[in-house]
Amino acid sequence: MPRYSLGLDFGTESVRAILVDLADGRVAASAEREYPHGVISDALPAGGAPLQRDWFLQDPDDYLYCLKQVVGESLEGGGTGADEVLGIGLDFTSCTLLPCDADGAPLCRDPELRSEPQAWVKLWKHHGAAAEAQQVAEAARRRGERFLDYYAGAISSEWLMPKVLETIHRAPQVYERAFTFVEAADWVVWQLTGALARSACCAGYKGQYVRELGWPSEGFLREVEPRMAGLFTEKMPGPVLAPGTRVGGLTGEWARRLGLAEGTPVAAPFIDAHAAVPGCGVTEPRTMALALGTSFCQMLLAREAVFFEGVAGIVQDGIVPGFYGYESGQTAGGDIYAWFVENCVPSEYKAEAERRGISAHELLTERAERLAPAQSGLLALDWWNGNRSILMDAELSGLLLGLTLDTRPEEIYRACIEGTMFGTRRIVQAYADAGLPVDRFVASGGIPRRNPFAMQLLADILNRPIEVAGAEQPAAFGSALLGATVASGRGGYGSIREAARALAPPPSGVYEPDPQAAKVYDRLYAEYVTLYDYFGRAEQVMRRLRDLRG
Repeated sequence: MPRYSLGLDFGTESVRAILVDLADGRVAASAEREYPHGVISDALPAGGAPLQRDWFLQDPDDYLYCLKQVVGESLEGGGTGADEVLGIGLDFTSCTLLPCDADGAPLCRDPELRSEPQAWVKLWKHHGAAAEAQQVAEAARRRGERFLDYYAGAISSEWLMPKVLETIHRAPQVYERAFTFVEAADWVVWQLTGALARSACCAGYKGQYVRELGWPSEGFLREVEPRMAGLFTEKMPGPVLAPGTRVGGLTGEWARRLGLAEGTPVAAPFIDAHAAVPGCGVTEPRTMALALGTSFCQMLLAREAVFFEGVAGIVQDGIVPGFYGYESGQTAGGDIYAWFVENCVPSEYKAEAERRGISAHELLTERAERLAPAQSGLLALDWWNGNRSILMDAELSGLLLGLTLDTRPEEIYRACIEGTMFGTRRIVQAYADAGLPVDRFVASGGIPRRNPFAMQLLADILNRPIEVAGAEQPAAFGSALLGATVASGRGGYGSIREAARALAPPPSGVYEPDPQAAKVYDRLYAEYVTLYDYFGRAEQVMRRLRDLRG
């Protein structure tokens, strides 16, 4: 009988499913479905006042609807029987957080709370809690909280505690009504199995859970906000489990909905970018996995914990058991390129692209490729959505320097891409300065699959070869490896490392740096660092502008 693992990848806009053959890693079938409500940023589907700027919410019922669709399509596409799927693994964007009642029902389903934004899912990139992040960080510094060392002394507005504190400040009735606040990854597993557990990946990177310290203390939380004192002792039940640990078996109800066997084991999940690490075949130190899509994430495995500026999280067993997993990131990558194409392309460019039957993106790329490094005289700071690493400041914003009356759209477009790659180089430099050098880079995500121009720029700017992951959907593949691990007693594998070594495909290609371009980019990078430190540390003009904007 064929043996398969089901991998589910819940992204920002859609969910993907793949069926991986446990014999050889072949992807037997896949499916994808966009969330009906997408990213909610203007107003709630239930009506009510417009949402505030930088608020990004979602409808949790979209996750379950799309889950049923993609699993059904995958089983049908692969001709797969219910008993042939031996394990289920999943990943999710994070910190994507929702308040629930004791039965796991999201509070946004409650008619009394339907029009309250704080009762809905807060997507990872929701930045409504900037003031709360500062409040949490200041309290932690005053008290000398040890957990701060694992997050370079900073707290992001995207993380669990600021988002919960925002709920207390804006809608205390939601906080009081909530039985628990749960990551969407853990919530989906809860729905599938009836068992509530906390992924060590999500809890560690986004909830400040440190294995040797536990959750942040009640005394600390009381100093932050007395009403939040019982967050972890009263509103966060469930064990913290390493990814790949069995949480439970598929319930009879969900087995019927999905067309799978009751009791099929379901693994503790990954964060989506982190799933791509083993999905790329990365299971050893000194290889950096780059997840390059709408945002960027850089991840490295090490045998020890080293604390330094530039790391957004150091979590023991957070990615591959037996290692500390390091995470850094940039809050906007492909989102910046898309912003430019959607908002800044002249009508004559659009007309030419339409006449030639290509996209505006393809036209800009074609023209940008003709430019030499530094030819435009432009330099961009890639902070359109704030800075995650190394400054951990959501209040920062983008910068484009060097504009003249001769500047062309393709020059700006190229500078925007270069800026994101300079941001990656700054992060890699921080790791090397801390004694964690990188010998090898493996990239995954939408940009390696669809944007060879951007990938060549990255190779030139890093002056290092960049391998492209062999798996077409590395995050979903990594989640399938979780399913293979919890199926260990039924023909699966004993660990994530064992599964990755047996099933992950080799790199599909490599981008080699151009030595001449790399020399020019060394000089441009030095100027980028000057701007980085000035606007990120010395000068507060970006924050003042944000305050004036209101």
